[in-house]
Amino acid sequence: MSSAATSSASVSLTINGEARSLAAPATVASLLEAMNLAGKRVAVERNGDIVPRGLHAATALADGDRLEIVVAVGGG
Repeated sequence: MSSAATSSASVSLTINGEARSLAAPATVASLLEAMNLAGKRVAVERNGDIVPRGLHAATALADGDRLEIVVAVGGG
């Protein structure tokens, strides 16, 4: 185990234009869970690229990432 690892590590993100920190390591899936959006119909864009739902758990987030998250709302 490396002494360089810290238990308070976090990543700094910009989400929908607002600065936010998330515990590292972080993925799109862990971010959505932290935002109480897990399982909801959302579209996620990371640094200008859409992240397919099937890749949320595998898409790691890094310091400085810019995300746009849109929640689908039904109705008419």
